[in-house]
Amino acid sequence: MAKPVGAACNLSCRYCYYLEKSEISGKKAGRRMSFEVLERFIRGYIEAQTSDYVCFTWHGGEPSLMPLDFYREAVRLQRVYSGSKHVDNCFQTNATLLDEEWCCFFAENKWLVGVSIDGPEKIHDAYRKDRFGKPTFRKVMDGIALLEKHGVEWNAMSVVTDLTALHPVEFYSFFKEIGCRYIQFTPVVERISNKRQTRLALPSERDAFLSEWSVSSDMWGSFLCSVFDEWVEKDVGKIFVQLFESTLANWVGVEPGLCSMSGHCGHAGVIEASGEVYSCDHFVFPEYKIGNVLNHTITEMMYGGRQLEFGKAKSCGLTAQCRRCRFLFACNGECPKNRFSVSSDGEYGLCYLCRGYYDFFSHVAAYMDFMKAEILSGREAANVMNNIDKLKKGYYYA
Repeated sequence: MAKPVGAACNLSCRYCYYLEKSEISGKKAGRRMSFEVLERFIRGYIEAQTSDYVCFTWHGGEPSLMPLDFYREAVRLQRVYSGSKHVDNCFQTNATLLDEEWCCFFAENKWLVGVSIDGPEKIHDAYRKDRFGKPTFRKVMDGIALLEKHGVEWNAMSVVTDLTALHPVEFYSFFKEIGCRYIQFTPVVERISNKRQTRLALPSERDAFLSEWSVSSDMWGSFLCSVFDEWVEKDVGKIFVQLFESTLANWVGVEPGLCSMSGHCGHAGVIEASGEVYSCDHFVFPEYKIGNVLNHTITEMMYGGRQLEFGKAKSCGLTAQCRRCRFLFACNGECPKNRFSVSSDGEYGLCYLCRGYYDFFSHVAAYMDFMKAEILSGREAANVMNNIDKLKKGYYYA
């Protein structure tokens, strides 16, 4: 995940975990990625791939703060170094700075754009404000309208806060109403440090306290169940909800498209504007820096001992409660950054959202069993919609 402007952003979302990263790394917030770093990154990233498909993800902060010529150069360099490999690009943006020129570029180069939008206006604007404290929903919708005008493929990337979780059906219905077919949503679980000068706590810090905008475990489970009920009855195969698709993938036994639900970590490294590489987007702390692209290759860093240990720690660090859980295959203990609760055995390191996920998996098990059977028989998972009444009554598909 490339962050060419680092933590710089034109918004000041209350729950943002990245705005302070410039302070943590001791770098100026205004730093931008140089063309030298860009070239080293593109060449090294392509060389590090073990398949013929390469996907670059441009993130932030807000990556559209970087001049468009930077991304034109990125495309040129990708063509120089890609050889026979196929290259795609994903661009994660708050969409408030998009204009005709940006959208023409995305369309011409077939970039996928992920738009940060948290649902209906009142929910979105509660936390997503600009640096002057003004709401941003209208500007985001203007950006989406421009993307659609130019035929740019886009998807929604949302977070679920304490407020969002209270309105699951309204949240999901909103995306259907605006014609969004691909939805990613992530629970906000952020802890405030009691030890560090910066706001956020290290993942390993035990006595940090939860932020008020974080979603509770019970709320998260209830939210997922409510949205799933809407989706499974009407929208399977029509609207793609990343978390539900990843759950089904784990049910079937294939790799999910969501790293938090995968069995191993270590494949979601981050390169900052300076060229510094960190183990993960949620672990951009000095303790998790694994090198700099100006001094080491991507292969050396991402396949080096420190990163391999980071990846293995996800499965090795599971609590006994996790290891005996019947749904371990479905969540794999979730994201390590959220493992700060105490298990039923008194063991530290249980996922804070465990109860919510357990409730969700219990709720969807019959539907997942049915869809798994359909897929393994060469049929469509969407057939579940024709069997809702039977599944609600407890008739399992065999």
